[in-house]
Amino acid sequence: MIDLDLRRLRFLRELEERGTLGAVAAALDYSPSTVSQQLALLERETGARLLEKAGRGVRLTEAGRVLARHARVLLSAAEAAVADLAALSGEIRGTVRAGGLQSAARRLLIPAAARIQAEHPLVRPEILEVELEEALPSLSLGTVDLAIGDEYAGHPRSRPSGLRFTVLLEEPVRVVLPAAHPLAAGGGPVPISALRSDVWTAADEGTSHHAMVVGTCRALGGYDPDLRHFSNDADVQLALVRLTGAVALLPPLALPAADPALAVRDVAEARLGRRLIVGTRDTPPSPALTAFLAAVTAQARVL
Repeated sequence: MIDLDLRRLRFLRELEERGTLGAVAAALDYSPSTVSQQLALLERETGARLLEKAGRGVRLTEAGRVLARHARVLLSAAEAAVADLAALSGEIRGTVRAGGLQSAARRLLIPAAARIQAEHPLVRPEILEVELEEALPSLSLGTVDLAIGDEYAGHPRSRPSGLRFTVLLEEPVRVVLPAAHPLAAGGGPVPISALRSDVWTAADEGTSHHAMVVGTCRALGGYDPDLRHFSNDADVQLALVRLTGAVALLPPLALPAADPALAVRDVAEARLGRRLIVGTRDTPPSPALTAFLAAVTAQARVL
């Protein structure tokens, strides 16, 4: 009879998803050699060859892929068992790992963590700033319990199987200009078509914000923006607007309450919008995660 160690099965499942020992090590906070040793032990326990050389790395064999498929089911069942036991105990305790992009971390996750610590001291919230694209693999694999990302009008996100997504809030996207910009006068809406000659700032390529900025300029202005500055940090983008004269498209959640150096205006040609969405695994949540989700939802209503 083979005794399967759930921790080693997680290493295998992570390798299937992430592709390299280094990526697994970084995600689980182990050294690559430790990951390799644990997978070697799993091979000895099962009596099957699970990995094979692939260039300078490794890949799963057919047996490895079969076991990884079963590992997904076993790990999900173990998570559900822990949640059921926690519910029976009546105590709200445990760790909740929550990730989100900068504005969501600052305005939703951190206030929710403070509320949870006050109301449920046996819950340990762990907050990390991460883009949804990076968080989805960790969410699927169980190393993150909740992830908040954004979705812009006309740029829907994929919905990976095994995950559940809920809209937390919707907000407009505004044009952000230096206060001295000629189009800032008067306070009226600003045409995207009139910003053809301006320098732009946006999030990194591959993010939904970057796609939104490029897509908006093409659709409403008929041009590719002169994108010179890139940051996933909204504060960095705002500093670029203040000090270099760049322009940006940002939602209110990422903006300061008031700043005389900035002019925030509506888009003239269309109403641009952003939705904040929260993703969790499509399994019964633990009482701790349920309580944290309630705190996040309450904070979203306040905003």
